[in-house]
Amino acid sequence: MAEPKKKEEVREWLAKAFEGAEDVLYIGLGLLLAAAAFSLLVTEIFYFGSYLLAGTLSGNIVLLLDRILLIIMLVEVLYTVQVSFAEHTLRPEPFLIVGMIAVTRRILVLTAEMSKFIQEDEPGFRNAMIELALLTALIVTLVISLRLLQRPGQKAIQA
Repeated sequence: MAEPKKKEEVREWLAKAFEGAEDVLYIGLGLLLAAAAFSLLVTEIFYFGSYLLAGTLSGNIVLLLDRILLIIMLVEVLYTVQVSFAEHTLRPEPFLIVGMIAVTRRILVLTAEMSKFIQEDEPGFRNAMIELALLTALIVTLVISLRLLQRPGQKAIQA
């Protein structure tokens, strides 16, 4: 009877060790993500100022928006790490939100480049339109998935 009890103690010890390792990894990931997002934010502030002073803000607004959405994606991934650290569970909602931001980012860049595709050649324009249709279908799928994951009585998915 001592043998099963000893196995249980070993299992508990291993589970706690793995939980501790998981916590350390989540803390490291969170620090890296926060540092990356913060450095990108500082860089974007400088870019914004230089575009504003040079009078080229309107020509670079899509590029600026693209990088801002990248920062938002990093913040959402950081939130996912925070939730995973606090609850020791992996929830799908934050990943779906990151996916929606990524798809929106690509749609914005693609539509901003559409005039270039129109002028160049028909296959490039056709490929861009196919990509745009697929991205639209993907974003609709992500929104439906988020809606299906919404719990009864929950007003909105928190991110």
